[in-house]
Amino acid sequence: MSPSDHSHLHPGDHEHEHDHDHEHAVGEQYSARKHPEFVVLDLGDDIGALIVHTDAEMHGVEVEISPTGHDDRRQHKEVLERRAGGNAAFTAVFDSLQAGAYTLWVDGTPRARGVVIEGAAVAELDWTAGGREPAGAARG
Repeated sequence: MSPSDHSHLHPGDHEHEHDHDHEHAVGEQYSARKHPEFVVLDLGDDIGALIVHTDAEMHGVEVEISPTGHDDRRQHKEVLERRAGGNAAFTAVFDSLQAGAYTLWVDGTPRARGVVIEGAAVAELDWTAGGREPAGAARG
């Protein structure tokens, strides 16, 4: 597979195999800048979202997600630095997820299996060193 021929999502895009019609600048990394903008989540009756909280060490790491049983249907998000209450927060945010169970991957290795996403809800995973799970957290 050539570097420009792969399946992934871009903001506002949908999952599909495609040959890129745009270039990624050499050394360009979306996560390199801080992201002060608000996160808008697409939620609905059978559509939910997942927020993965991490430590700063995962800043810029690509986290992939796939429906359980469909390991080949992965989407990815980078862990980005955002501000929450004046503090740095490092998160990967997956929105527009069909209700169901998912596997999360880091570097091609499953890190969490059976993560449940419910419609009209936001699940959270805590991958920080403290490992606390926020209220209503998904198991993983």
